[in-house]
Amino acid sequence: MSVLQTPTLAQEQAPQVLNQTESKLTVSLDANTREIVETRANGNHQVNQLVAHDKIETTKTSGGGYIRLPVRHNNRLAMILEQVNQDVELHTLWKCANINAVDRLGMSDHGRVHVQIVANIALKLLRLLVESGIEPSIVTNYGLSQDDAEIVVVLAALMHDIGICVHRDEHEHHSLWLAERKVRELLNGLYDIEGRTIMMSEILHAIIAHARNQRCFTYEAGVVKVADALDMAKGRSRIPFEQGHVNIHSLSAAAIESVELKSGQTRPIAIQVSMNNSAGLFQIDELLKQKINGSTLKGLIELTAVIETEAEKKLIEVFKL
Repeated sequence: MSVLQTPTLAQEQAPQVLNQTESKLTVSLDANTREIVETRANGNHQVNQLVAHDKIETTKTSGGGYIRLPVRHNNRLAMILEQVNQDVELHTLWKCANINAVDRLGMSDHGRVHVQIVANIALKLLRLLVESGIEPSIVTNYGLSQDDAEIVVVLAALMHDIGICVHRDEHEHHSLWLAERKVRELLNGLYDIEGRTIMMSEILHAIIAHARNQRCFTYEAGVVKVADALDMAKGRSRIPFEQGHVNIHSLSAAAIESVELKSGQTRPIAIQVSMNNSAGLFQIDELLKQKINGSTLKGLIELTAVIETEAEKKLIEVFKL
């Protein structure tokens, strides 16, 4: 097994045995499914809990399914998630975004499965920050709670790409005006006018700030930005790759086997990316690292890339222009 560490961000790989307080989230896949597993310590043993297990969607099969998250103690988040899963309009917006992204542009998945993974990763990143003693921005600036910060990152993650149903170009801005009304609907009755306005402002900031060239002002926005980049495992590239879109983006995504998140040894967050081919370094160095450096999480992450196989997997036989 080869280990590659990215300069300036990487630290030594954390031990495999979880202590009493550690937990980790792993996003992985086989040829046709994408799986999210949360592993928690129970005494000296590890308990694996399947958070979500989805077939990779095409636009012909999308539209069904539910968003699944480990809401834990957060009752408001549980209520919002129930509304989300009953919202036909929101599910249709994800389908329409994928029609443009996959069918018309030959890009990777930007629909329900993608946003579910981003929401799960964002929630895990935020909880790792809180466990390390970092206070969410909405708590510091407005006196709201960690539960409110969790709702901010989840709703921003779920709606960050719906603007692609309008156009891929500047889709972050299109997502804003589509999300504003949906956020009002989902938060109605859960907050007073002032609280709902604060929550909406923070959610919309996190949506616009997921763009690579947009600055993040909050930890919550930084979490969503990095979480979006961490949905890099090969399932995202399967559809364009099988349609013949062979380029560095599809090849590098096909090289990513899984992404694991847990507490770091010297920093709050440790991210390990497992690859079958060193082509995956493009995803890490050109995409993920740029988003980390452009977020509020810069300096808070240990990032390690690992090639799991002794011999690299051959991704293509011959590449021709």
